[in-house]
Amino acid sequence: MRNSMRMTPCNWHAVLFAIVLLAATGPAIAQHQVYPAPEQAAADLAEALKAAVAQHRRVLLDFGGDWCTDCLVLDSYFNDSANKPILDMNFVLVHINVGHLDQNLKIAERYQVPLNKGVPALAVLSARGKLLYSQRSGEFEPMRHMESSVVTKFLMQWTIPKIDH
Repeated sequence: MRNSMRMTPCNWHAVLFAIVLLAATGPAIAQHQVYPAPEQAAADLAEALKAAVAQHRRVLLDFGGDWCTDCLVLDSYFNDSANKPILDMNFVLVHINVGHLDQNLKIAERYQVPLNKGVPALAVLSARGKLLYSQRSGEFEPMRHMESSVVTKFLMQWTIPKIDH
């Protein structure tokens, strides 16, 4: 019995390979979809503008795709404990799926977001849909090399100023 339980080098490599394979595919399986289908963008934007007016918030457009690692990093930063409250209190977030930089080009163009500079790319709109800011030079494109505090600073810069009464 003892000899039948012994791991041969061949068995050990197979077990190690299976562990590595599970570790490599685990995050991909657990990963949720961030960017809805590209054809949903116009409706999502219209709904966000209605909500922004009703809730006195700005609209934050996030152009990207689930294939984009930097886009997924940005989404994780949006949802971390430092940024989520700022985002929820001040913005209506709209994820705009750009496919492989071949979808929703008219929306990107309308809000002056040059997708050829990379994604993720952000635009900030007033509640009424007026463009307040758009990333013009791929500022967040290397998001995986940035800290969450960069997102915090960006969000704070574009919050709606509170007026003291």
